[in-house]
Amino acid sequence: MKSTTLKRINIKSLITLCMAVMMVLLAACGNTGNQPAASSGNKDAAAPAPTTSSKGPVKVIWWHSMSGELGKAIDKLVTDYNASQKNVIVEAVFQGTYDESLNKMKASMDSKSGPALIQVFEIGSRFMIDSKAITPMQKFIDQDKYDLTQLEENILNYYRIDGKLNAMPFNTSNPILYYNKDMFKAAGLDPEKPPATYEEVAKAAKALTKDGKSGASFAIYGWFMEQFFANQGAELLNNGNGRKGLATESMINSDAGVKTLAWWKQMVDDKSALNLGRKTDDTKKAFIAGQVAMTLDSTGSLRGIVDGAQGKFQVGTGFLPKPSDAKDGGVIVGGASLYILNNRTDDEQKAAWDFIKFLGEPKQQAYWHVNTGYFPITKKAYDEQTVKDNLLKYPQLKTAVDQLHSTKANTATQGAVMGVFPEARQLTEGAIEEVLNGKKQPKEALDAAAKEISGKLGTYNKTVK
Repeated sequence: MKSTTLKRINIKSLITLCMAVMMVLLAACGNTGNQPAASSGNKDAAAPAPTTSSKGPVKVIWWHSMSGELGKAIDKLVTDYNASQKNVIVEAVFQGTYDESLNKMKASMDSKSGPALIQVFEIGSRFMIDSKAITPMQKFIDQDKYDLTQLEENILNYYRIDGKLNAMPFNTSNPILYYNKDMFKAAGLDPEKPPATYEEVAKAAKALTKDGKSGASFAIYGWFMEQFFANQGAELLNNGNGRKGLATESMINSDAGVKTLAWWKQMVDDKSALNLGRKTDDTKKAFIAGQVAMTLDSTGSLRGIVDGAQGKFQVGTGFLPKPSDAKDGGVIVGGASLYILNNRTDDEQKAAWDFIKFLGEPKQQAYWHVNTGYFPITKKAYDEQTVKDNLLKYPQLKTAVDQLHSTKANTATQGAVMGVFPEARQLTEGAIEEVLNGKKQPKEALDAAAKEISGKLGTYNKTVK
């Protein structure tokens, strides 16, 4: 009896043990939520696609600085991405201006309360690298064997530092000359031939200044001065514009800067150009109202300017002017790019990269371009019918595209990088203001600005080291 009982117990124990082993095996086979998705080819060659876990889709918080119509365009892109797959949910959060958003990111770095993805203006590039708070975009590009040749080379050039991309370009623009074709006709100027040099602009401005209207008005904007340097093939900073090593000296007081400011001041002194201050909105409004014949503004403003002038006059566009003896150059891209922060989980970072790839697709780039005026970063976006239709409606956009493509790649057109760029812009604008208001001569004002900027570079560089 005892032996029979023991046998029954042993058989029962064995059955229980087998069932337990089977349950473990079944669970192991069924629980694939945390495993990377299968990929073709070498499994180490591509970054694993984000997958849902037992807790649900991976959430990516994206901080951005796009308000108004631009914000609506971002919301549409996010909605489309979230609907296109089930493994990631992106939540876009407006954080104010670029400066405000960057300051909030700095405050969040230790607490991990910040985003996985952030949009940062182009002049924040050096700080983002030096902050050590990012995972370089190149890591994901290399892991995924992502084809960068599909993107615009002259846009990538700005964000490529030390041979790699730390960020992915997102909203990109450059400055162009806007002019009133009707006023050109009335002044006996060829409305199909915009002035291309400083000398031609000055001559046209004099001819256009009459009947209480001014020939030109350019906002006192540091970005314009940076562009004037690049268009002359001139570097703004030493050490290859801060790309061959940390910049230690500002060259805002070089011949390129003095020549530009002397030309600008002469037009103001001749009363052929109005000084309306630092706000680009003020010069834009004056141009749309027909008070000034020429102005400078971003390509991102093109639709608003053309629509604003509709029924009043025809808007012409031309390349950014430069001195007649300028070296090979071109324009620097403005706008902002996307950074992935390294204090978020690997899953969040991979999910952010997946979203970035979606944004780079031709369809999304076409939508972004048509609805915002920013350049597509993907070449094939120009093949999309919506982009073709938009170019027919706004033929002035071709000027911006041609200007981008004709830019000669060098350290000048790549653009300067420094950790104190916002402060440097303010100092540059202050110098321009002093000159246009007759308080200082161009060389004197730019010498003082260069000295202050160089001092700030020295202080910043110490903190980096």
